[in-house]
Amino acid sequence: MTMILHTLPSDKAKRIDSYLSEKLSISRSLAQELIATLRVKVNGCNIAKNYLIKGGEVIEAELPELRAIEALPQDIPVEIIYEDDSLLVVNKPQGMVVHPAAGNPDGTLVNALLFHCAGRLSTINGKIRPGIVHRIDKNTAGLLIVAKTDDAHISLAKQISTHSFE
Repeated sequence: MTMILHTLPSDKAKRIDSYLSEKLSISRSLAQELIATLRVKVNGCNIAKNYLIKGGEVIEAELPELRAIEALPQDIPVEIIYEDDSLLVVNKPQGMVVHPAAGNPDGTLVNALLFHCAGRLSTINGKIRPGIVHRIDKNTAGLLIVAKTDDAHISLAKQISTHSFE
């Protein structure tokens, strides 16, 4: 699907990837990928990834077809530091995405947890982020607390927000 955008003088000096992310409700990384694969044109011309908006341009962006994202169990090794009936503490390795999203539909920590816990995770954050109380970036390694029950999820979220772990 091709989207046509008309920039305004107030858009002047914005980076094209940030502009596309804001106007099309897509991630900056997807905007950068579209630019790199020549699926974005400004006034009919291909542009560099660091292009700055001047105002008054016509931007054509060819967006990929949207697909529904579903989190399915996958047998992916995950290091469990602690586990009981209510929660787990896992060591997320660097490079692993926490939950499925566009560009990372599988191979995530959630896929591994769904397999490990046979689907028994908190449902508060829906089907894409079951059990996820907080997250860390893909390129960051570290410990994550995962809720197995909705009661544990509520309690953990409150403790995280008030910095008062029990």
